[in-house]
Amino acid sequence: MSTTKKIFGFMLLMITTFTVLLSCCSATVYKVGDSDGWTAKDGMYRHWAEGKEFHVGDSLVFEYDRNFNDVTQVSGALELEYCDSSSPKAVYNTGHDVVTLKEPGYHHFMSSNQSQCVSGQRLDVLVVHDPSLPIPPPLPRKILPLGKIYKVGDSKGWNVYDNDFYYKWSEEKEFHVGDSLLFKYNNEVNDVLEISGDLEFKACDPTSPVAVHKTGHDLVRLTEPGVHYFISSKTGHCEAGLKLRVVVSVSKLSPIDRLIRWLRTLIPHHH
Repeated sequence: MSTTKKIFGFMLLMITTFTVLLSCCSATVYKVGDSDGWTAKDGMYRHWAEGKEFHVGDSLVFEYDRNFNDVTQVSGALELEYCDSSSPKAVYNTGHDVVTLKEPGYHHFMSSNQSQCVSGQRLDVLVVHDPSLPIPPPLPRKILPLGKIYKVGDSKGWNVYDNDFYYKWSEEKEFHVGDSLLFKYNNEVNDVLEISGDLEFKACDPTSPVAVHKTGHDLVRLTEPGVHYFISSKTGHCEAGLKLRVVVSVSKLSPIDRLIRWLRTLIPHHH
């Protein structure tokens, strides 16, 4: 038997075993609010979530009148606290929404009707891996286009300057999926936190970072389109302007153009 056939047979066995393991342990479906459903009641959903353990693979069912309501998923705790639905991760509006919890961490839901949200129509749940299930293997890494490397702040690096220095630096550039940001700084006095929400960015809130970098020479690959936020967690630095917002789009270049673009980044520039 060839090596290729052996590898294929082993992979098929692993996939079959994993499927059987998953099928024997069914996930839990929770109706949000139980008999009350999804409505505006002060403190109701905090009490509803208490004592429950939500696992990856479980589902939340939101039931409501779709003519007057919806379910808006937001990125951060501050968006939920201030009932800010201006940058949602997802919006559901069928009146019978089944939302499967696909990854661990906090998930935040609210009504986009601010008065209803303020009146209590908001929910956050902490999702963990079910210890009785095997941790699924990591998804195959995306094959990303060869991108450009941007040194953040150019010759000034990642330091405290005037309030809008990094705003101006990023505004004049176009960032694409596959590009990278290079943060250079003194790691004894600084760091780089990637955060998830616009309100966290505006408030310089470092409490729920997506990622933390602190080597002093951090290369961060932009793997997803959308808005990416970076701040310093050091006291007063973000408030003084050490914060960066970049808008990442999907590259429209052909593979050959991307290769040429990447090769150019390897050639040293002489001024």
